[in-house]
Amino acid sequence: MAEPLLRVEGLVKRFGALAATDGASFEVQPGELHALIGPNGAGKTTLIHQISGALRPDAGRIEFAGQDLSHTGMAARVRAGLVRSYQITSVFKRLSTLDNLCLAMQARRPGVAFWRAAASDGAARDEAMALLGRVGLAARAEQAAGSLAHGEQRQLELGLALAARPRLLLLDEPLAGMGSEESARMVELLQALRHETTLLLVEHDMDAVFRLADRITTLVAGRVIASDTPDAIRAHPEVLKAYLGDELEALP
Repeated sequence: MAEPLLRVEGLVKRFGALAATDGASFEVQPGELHALIGPNGAGKTTLIHQISGALRPDAGRIEFAGQDLSHTGMAARVRAGLVRSYQITSVFKRLSTLDNLCLAMQARRPGVAFWRAAASDGAARDEAMALLGRVGLAARAEQAAGSLAHGEQRQLELGLALAARPRLLLLDEPLAGMGSEESARMVELLQALRHETTLLLVEHDMDAVFRLADRITTLVAGRVIASDTPDAIRAHPEVLKAYLGDELEALP
């Protein structure tokens, strides 16, 4: 097996007497779509915060592409290719979808002073238009981002994250708040992206998780209780007991 792109070892994060993560360890292999699941309060968001650099762990190690990033900030992690969508995806609602993407590309290009300079750059606009096509928004290029439907705004956020050219993209509940048609469209996008970059996905929609994931890590009370293939997780007795139960058994 190849060396993991991301290796998380023994992460601990305490808030007073509460251990939000309690020795959490798992690995993400290059090219896979890896899902992180667990009940509410399991510590998933705290774990993602530590991986992205938003929170510093009290103990443990985060290794990305062979580098120890445990004590580096978010900006350094983004430069290394470890990108969490919300870090760079504040949608400017009064700007067009195209201008939003041009602005994200400006952040990747030192020396561009204003978003207008990036937007007037023909090469940047061409790249932005191509990216809009990848996330299904080419027809909305000139539309104000604030007028997009909820699902389309999530698609734009995905495009903004991709503008950073991630090696590993962290996605925190990309299907949240979506209707069935919007969810189906996002699942289709994620299926396509799995061939372009490595994905670490936090998602409560178990049907989507088991359709998309190559591997699944299950977190309960801040601890990893299983990290395996979807079929193995589906049959894992501790996962069934602690989290999925009837919900897992109902999956096709």
